[in-house]
Amino acid sequence: MAEHRSMQRGALLDAARSLLSEGGTEALTFPALAERTGLARSSVYEYFRSRAAVVEELCEVDFPVWAAEVSAAMEAADAPEAQVEAYVRRQLALVGDRRHRAVVAISASELDAGAREKIRAAHGGLVAMIVEALGALGHQEPRLAAMLLQGIVDAAVRRIELGVAEDPEAITEAAVAMALRGVRG
Repeated sequence: MAEHRSMQRGALLDAARSLLSEGGTEALTFPALAERTGLARSSVYEYFRSRAAVVEELCEVDFPVWAAEVSAAMEAADAPEAQVEAYVRRQLALVGDRRHRAVVAISASELDAGAREKIRAAHGGLVAMIVEALGALGHQEPRLAAMLLQGIVDAAVRRIELGVAEDPEAITEAAVAMALRGVRG
């Protein structure tokens, strides 16, 4: 029984990711979740009390996976400057991943304070990953430098998500170049 509930919960989260990445937060409704999973709408309420609860669980499940991918890319780098490059490149490579598209949709929505705090904490965890490398590069305020570096990443993410005239690879290369020039001082 517990295994069945776990599988159903996973199917609901997977459906929520798809709905969010396809249609934004407006698409994430309990009737749509029920339709995607073949559950009755009343059954969806057995797993989640609200849309915010779905969002919170997506954050709890997806952000650590995303952060682990960024961390692994940084660990594979051999020097602080290469870690900065890996940090930027890996985050931008994840933009096409539907987990990321779901997170972007989540971030743009009106969420309750608990869900917003979980998103802030997750982003704070990303920023914390790069602080040591920036300190090793000689930044006097590596935490501030990390937040500014994340600003470059966030701007590039938004640009890629817009699907504007630039190729995502060109946006990535520009962001990496800016980041590296910035961390070199």
